[in-house]
Amino acid sequence: MSFKVTPLENVGAEISGLDIRTPLTEEARAELKSLWYEHAILLFRDQDVDPHRQIEFSRIFGPLEKHPLEVTRSHEFPELFVLQNGGERDALNTAYYHGEPIVGRLDWHMDLHYTGRPNHGALLRAVEVAGEGGLTGFGDLALAYDALDRESQDKIANLEVAYRFEMQRTKMRFVDLDGYQPGPMSPKKPADVGFPEFPDAVYPAVVEHPVTGAKVLEIVEQFLDRVIEPEKMGMAAAEADDLLQHLVEHVRKPEFHYFHEWRAGDMILWDNWRAMHCTTGTKPGVNRIINRTTIAGDVTLGRPLAA
Repeated sequence: MSFKVTPLENVGAEISGLDIRTPLTEEARAELKSLWYEHAILLFRDQDVDPHRQIEFSRIFGPLEKHPLEVTRSHEFPELFVLQNGGERDALNTAYYHGEPIVGRLDWHMDLHYTGRPNHGALLRAVEVAGEGGLTGFGDLALAYDALDRESQDKIANLEVAYRFEMQRTKMRFVDLDGYQPGPMSPKKPADVGFPEFPDAVYPAVVEHPVTGAKVLEIVEQFLDRVIEPEKMGMAAAEADDLLQHLVEHVRKPEFHYFHEWRAGDMILWDNWRAMHCTTGTKPGVNRIINRTTIAGDVTLGRPLAA
């Protein structure tokens, strides 16, 4: 079976000619997995499926894992992680940007990056879409690495960077804080949302993709904290910070991004070992429900920093 493959804007691809309600041959499953590794971000439209079908389709790409927070899981389908705006958790997820309240906005990140063992990927399915806002952005960090000049690639070849898990956005060193104010119920510590404390995680600035071998620029703004032992790289701490800021600004370039405006029946699969993602959030009172299944990561790409 061959699918129609249409490039999305800048990165990723839309896959047409597929109805996941029908049984797929082993050849079709292998082709889908190959397309996933080729494009990192795959869009499937007009998929009228139930949670059971979403879960079974997701298993094509690897074993699934449950979200660690029970409050976000579906009781009937524990493999589903329910992302909801317009619900009882909105107060925790509301912050202000230039005076406007926004629910559920997230900076560029890779899931479980702060553990050293990120999951392999995830599949999102639109259940209820926002009439305004609620976009999900994806960024291809392999493409971002390839776009660096040779001098920059050589400079970061042996660099290690640390990520620090932090609930307060104002303490994240490389996110854009212009116009930002936390909401009155914004969490201040991991325990406020049921998370444990995590040690800092250390990654090479350039990671080899465990399956394809592609070089991935392992720089995302959320939780990024510092260069490890910059003096061994011939840099002062301030110079190392400038380098990280330069790399963050590089991966923010629109040519590495695709922002998806959801409509009913959309599903998006991404490779979390290669692609970062973000969300724009919604205005308060806007209902938005996305069902997510998560493909487990079986490779440790970083390491916890010993105390």
